Amino acid sequence: MSADARKTAEGLSYLSGFGNEHSSEAVPGALPEGRNSPQRAPLGLYAEQLSGSAFTEPRAHNRRSWLYRIRPSAQHPAFTRTGNGAIRTAPFTETVPDPNRLRWNPLPDPAPGTDFLAGLWTLGGNGDATQRAGMAVHLYHANASMERVFSDADGELLIVPERGGLLLRTEFGLLHVEPGHIALIPRGVRFRVELLDDSARGYVCENYGAPFQLPDLGPIGANGLANARDFKAPVAAYEETEGPVEVVNKFCGNLWTATYDHSPLDVVAWHGNHVPYIYDLRRFNVIGTISYDHPDPSIFTVLTSPSDTPGLAGVDFVVFAPRWLVGEDTFRPPYFHRNVMSEYMGLVEGAYDAKAEGFVPGGGSLHNMMSAHGPDRETFDRASAAELKPQKIDDGLAFMFETRWPVTLTPQAAGAEHLQRRYDDVWDGLERHFPPLR
Repeated sequence: MSADARKTAEGLSYLSGFGNEHSSEAVPGALPEGRNSPQRAPLGLYAEQLSGSAFTEPRAHNRRSWLYRIRPSAQHPAFTRTGNGAIRTAPFTETVPDPNRLRWNPLPDPAPGTDFLAGLWTLGGNGDATQRAGMAVHLYHANASMERVFSDADGELLIVPERGGLLLRTEFGLLHVEPGHIALIPRGVRFRVELLDDSARGYVCENYGAPFQLPDLGPIGANGLANARDFKAPVAAYEETEGPVEVVNKFCGNLWTATYDHSPLDVVAWHGNHVPYIYDLRRFNVIGTISYDHPDPSIFTVLTSPSDTPGLAGVDFVVFAPRWLVGEDTFRPPYFHRNVMSEYMGLVEGAYDAKAEGFVPGGGSLHNMMSAHGPDRETFDRASAAELKPQKIDDGLAFMFETRWPVTLTPQAAGAEHLQRRYDDVWDGLERHFPPLR
């Protein structure tokens, strides 16, 4: 970490509002007025559109941004294949989907000099990246800042830090993301990850499908859950670097590399809605019961990627943020259940109220569709006998990537040393209480 990087991160300013048509310029007069691509763009810049959706998609779903840059993106040498490291991409066919409950400890420490890209490790996923359907679950553990630049043509990246702050230098400007925040990097946007601490660790959801959006609120009304105004987009900032810069592109599951003679993070001004964001998860406006019963976890949805079936998401991002529990005559931790959706859960900090031990920050659990799960024995016994007075849950921050398809593991996840081999034991000892027949 450099002191300058942290000072830069702490001094950033942002634009507010998820999905808004934003505009920003690092140099006054860099944005053209009235036209997206005038005959001559201001200040000798090149006008370029970055499309995150088909041109003809409905206006409400159309994602695109206009970039005004020092050099056009088209000016680069040929890409060549490079090693994929521990990154894998759908379709996941090396193993079969597993109905067992699975849980992992955090990733082991990486080798010295491991940057964010080299530290990405794929747990599994579903769908097909070439068909723009499905998702992948990755984890990362890094101890060095990136000097290269990365972009993902396969999907958008939802980054969930668990340890260590990150400074994301993107084509649109700079983002500062700490544990307790998330960052969303849209499909195709180039960026570099600089560490603000000695090491960094966390989770990534790679969404191949429709871009994440705020969920509809339905009977909740106009307010609640994640507020659009709390999502922050960067103000324009550009690099004018001359000299060799490695640019890595993830395309149809493989990494490709090219050496540019300049930095591709050279956008002086931009406007549009296909932009990166950060969001503070503690700003989530939790909605819950004030009478009885535990609400379904869908009430904690921050972002959703809709599928072709209304209400059935390709992937939801769900957060269990600090909240009050006040339900009367109610088993307050998450109930025992089987679900048509598949759930990968991670923990950013503290403890999770449905598990007494074993589920730790940096680790994760996978409960594929219709795999029965719920509180362990210790949690069940404690919650069944608890005095039902108002209780504040504020000692943990857990989240979930929930998807309509089963998550198929990579071989490295199925055989990992940090896989907990006896996870099923947490449900041992749940005794029969039903009286014997007479």
